[in-house]
Amino acid sequence: MQRIKGYHAHIYFDADTLDQARTLCEDAAALFPLRMGRMHQRPVGPHPDWSCQLAFDVEYIGVVLPWLVIHRNGLVVFLHPDTGNDLKDHTDYAIWMGAMRELNLSAFE
Repeated sequence: MQRIKGYHAHIYFDADTLDQARTLCEDAAALFPLRMGRMHQRPVGPHPDWSCQLAFDVEYIGVVLPWLVIHRNGLVVFLHPDTGNDLKDHTDYAIWMGAMRELNLSAFE
């Protein structure tokens, strides 16, 4: 088993849910020791939608994941580990909350 170095939760949103996503991410950043990324209002990297990344250490998966489950309020959340294998992290090891979206995996091949 590859060692997990941390986790990334990507909160997906659009123009109608931008404020909701910002509040969710800011609340998470206030509650947990995590790093909140930018509110990307365009697809970035493999992500097909606008998104914001929440990056956190391994020991917080047990509190951040259930908090997101309860508080995402209909937003799609894509959560994956950081093992050093980007392709597997974004496919085989991924956790989806809400509708799965098709990622652009071409950069990982």
